[in-house]
Amino acid sequence: MQSIHTPDRSVSRPPTIGGLIMLLGFVLMGGVVSTLILLGILLIAKGMTVAEVQAYLLHISLNPSASGGNWYELMGIQAINHLGTFLLPALLYWYVIEHRTWKQFSARPLWAVVGLSLVGLIVIAFMPFDGLVIEWNQHLHLPETMAPLEKWIRDKETSLEGITKYLTTFNTTGQLITALLVIAVIPAIGEEVLFRGILQRNVSYWSGNVHVGIWVAAILFSAIHVQFLGFFPRMLLGALFGYLYVWSGNLWVSILAHFVNNGFTVLMVYLHQQKVTSVDIESSESVPVWGALISLALTTGLLIYFRRVNKVQT
Repeated sequence: MQSIHTPDRSVSRPPTIGGLIMLLGFVLMGGVVSTLILLGILLIAKGMTVAEVQAYLLHISLNPSASGGNWYELMGIQAINHLGTFLLPALLYWYVIEHRTWKQFSARPLWAVVGLSLVGLIVIAFMPFDGLVIEWNQHLHLPETMAPLEKWIRDKETSLEGITKYLTTFNTTGQLITALLVIAVIPAIGEEVLFRGILQRNVSYWSGNVHVGIWVAAILFSAIHVQFLGFFPRMLLGALFGYLYVWSGNLWVSILAHFVNNGFTVLMVYLHQQKVTSVDIESSESVPVWGALISLALTTGLLIYFRRVNKVQT
């Protein structure tokens, strides 16, 4: 396994800045293609015109619960968008441009990773501290001269909250399983392949410093979600996934961490809605500072242990 201070230079064809531009082009192209696929599916399935499909998509994005749209249909739209924007362009770039294979995402096999069972615990332990950062981020205000921009940001956040609320309202076990697939499994694989597997590795190579690669990838990971009131907590999560990837040497570890973060949230929402638990993970109630500090201390201790036991094995 590579040292944390030594980027992966074992490849025969090192990444280039031009490759990064091509990757960006693949991602943009993937977004366009996935949109066209969605348009085609809706044109055929609903017998709509192009203008009607565009109006329908805009309507359900602004007010999904009142749109008459099918919950599974909206989940399908989310899945196609994500696959087309993240996973497929990243894999196409990885295989066609860099001429690599899936095995080259990982410097060591998964069976050689020590403390794999700690990954989920690390992610869950981090949640209270990240919750305090979320609260702090939401109360940030731009300078008065940028008031129109802040209004646009907050209006967009409100719109996204409406979609999220609708898609995380579960009436059946089938909806829970579908949500875990679309909200947890697909993003965990797609986003980790793109941001940790490709971007983090390449920036680490160019800069000669793994920390730079981790934090640049984490910043881009957060920025691409275009949810600025959650920018800093998502950036910290991205960095957490990045360090787990570097210290374990296996991309499936960061994929697992990402899945646990999203999947645990979905599961807790479902259990609260079914009145199995009184814990409301979506509650806006402030996280106590003492609780956040305990969370940070526990997460730090677990991360130090995870790095140490894996370093011993390298």
